[in-house]
Amino acid sequence: MAQNNAEILIRSARLSDADDLVAFNRAMAQETENRILSAEVISAGVRNLFQHPEWGFYIVAESDGRMVGCLMITYEWSDWRNGLFWWIQSVYVPPEFRRRGIYRKMYDYVQNAALKVGNVCGLRLYVERDNRIAQKTYRKMGMSKTDYILFETTELAKRTNK
Repeated sequence: MAQNNAEILIRSARLSDADDLVAFNRAMAQETENRILSAEVISAGVRNLFQHPEWGFYIVAESDGRMVGCLMITYEWSDWRNGLFWWIQSVYVPPEFRRRGIYRKMYDYVQNAALKVGNVCGLRLYVERDNRIAQKTYRKMGMSKTDYILFETTELAKRTNK
């Protein structure tokens, strides 16, 4: 376990991080939604993103050579703004590393990367309705609740066996 004062390195993920990203995604789904993700499906999904950078990318946090946090960025084009929203997804910090500013460091890294790209008009994320701790964290980052309600269908995935 890293010391409280251990340096936290934030960087773009590499394919060699895939196994840790899979483990973190499975842990996050179990913790937040009590869902058991298929190791085979999530492993393919994580690796597929590395093969398709036009879909997004991962950011990881490291301490003493160990991954201690991650998040994924995906893209949404906004014709209203003529720019991209970066969606922050799959955020996970293991319990023993929480409350150490790791998410803040990853968020700052993402903001700086978005500013460098130049056509990013904003950052978005969705959070479980009952995850009050995460909501408080996101508000502290300067994010605010929107007027939008999220709708989805997973029927397409069922039709394609995904």
